Amino acid sequence: MVNVLDALTESVGAGQVVTADADLHRYAVDQAPVTDFQLPLAVVFPESVAEVQSVMRACAAAGITVVPRGAGTGVSGGAHATRNSVVLSLERMDRILSVNPDDETAVVEPGVVNADLNDAVAVHGLMYAPDPASFRSSTIGGNVATNAGGLRCAKYGVTRDSVLALDVVLADGSLIHTGHQTFKGVAGYDLTGLFVGSEGTLGIVVGITVRLKYLPRDVHTIAAFYPGFRAAAAGVLAVGRARVQPAIMELLDGGTLAQLDELHGSDLTARGRSLLLVQTDGFGAAAEAEVVRGLLRAGGATVTTEASAEAERLVELRRHSRGAEVDDEYRVGEDVAVPRSRLVDYVAALEAMAAEHHVKLKVVAHAGDGNLHPTFWIDRQGTGVDPAAMERLQRALDDSITVALSMGGTITGEHGVGQYKLRWLGQEQPEPVRELQRRIKDLFDPAGILNPGKAI
Repeated sequence: MVNVLDALTESVGAGQVVTADADLHRYAVDQAPVTDFQLPLAVVFPESVAEVQSVMRACAAAGITVVPRGAGTGVSGGAHATRNSVVLSLERMDRILSVNPDDETAVVEPGVVNADLNDAVAVHGLMYAPDPASFRSSTIGGNVATNAGGLRCAKYGVTRDSVLALDVVLADGSLIHTGHQTFKGVAGYDLTGLFVGSEGTLGIVVGITVRLKYLPRDVHTIAAFYPGFRAAAAGVLAVGRARVQPAIMELLDGGTLAQLDELHGSDLTARGRSLLLVQTDGFGAAAEAEVVRGLLRAGGATVTTEASAEAERLVELRRHSRGAEVDDEYRVGEDVAVPRSRLVDYVAALEAMAAEHHVKLKVVAHAGDGNLHPTFWIDRQGTGVDPAAMERLQRALDDSITVALSMGGTITGEHGVGQYKLRWLGQEQPEPVRELQRRIKDLFDPAGILNPGKAI
């Protein structure tokens, strides 16, 4: 190990390699439940593409595995350290290399924070559309690794839909460029699309060319309180049938409203048992909002009467609806997606699971695209673990996946498989498909040193 640390220090400099116990513990995990805690040998902070290449060559020569990391906001364990690994933190590669307002593109390093890119391009009347709830701290590189989604996905799509080209350092330290600078380009296989969402298992993304969208000239935010989740989900379908395309459609159940009240001193539960937040944008935002308000009122909702600061504040509360807790063995936030027409059925099934297994439940959903985040949890028993309660929690989680798949859904809508969700991947993808993915992994990373035990 000493020789490896010497090689890493030579690659990037002494100030960019840390081995202090506190640093190793901090960078050993992201925000997902931990299934196999391991301390990395070191955390390395490259500041250039050449340094990433040098680190990869050193690790390849020593047979040391490499775990890429952005801001550590992931919730599937994609950045968890593994045995005999080095954590490669890309947070110091945080430069916006170029912005081209006429081409509506930007080139960034992986450590650029999502919100910082948006601030930089807003002066040109542009925005970077993907907006995970953690957009004020998550990095573009991390968003690319997990193909992150967010609140605006209903209209603007996920990260892959906004990535045009990538610079990638492969396992042997070589550098490749994929994709194109144009909005359209179909030459060859789509390697850019392959790398997006690969969770650092195929290469280290060191440069990203993104497509920008127009910053909306007008935004209207609508808050609709319902007596129950079923009526709120019906409101989502009513908006879709009217062929109105909101930028945001977020659905919060009663448990989530109660938690927000407790955390923020709000009075949401006094106003309804479920909340639907809808945001329209663009030149037609006001007209679309008027149609949406009429539809939601007809479905029994109490609706804000105009574009209001209160409704916008509720959107911000929604971004914090996971609460202050980090997921752990007692509390697990899921990330499934089902066809929108099955939202009501799926939430009813979740409530039945929670009752059957005697666990607690709250649900938030990106209702516009059918992506739900149910959180199951059990109360802690002091410092001990109640094995029976833990077993009930795991059964509820397993059931939530099985039922989602039976409804035509997926085990992950936007968080990625990481380490935590591997146990369910075989239920969604048959073995021939998984074997093809393993062969792709072997092609890009024959020694298996890039983020092993993740994604596939």
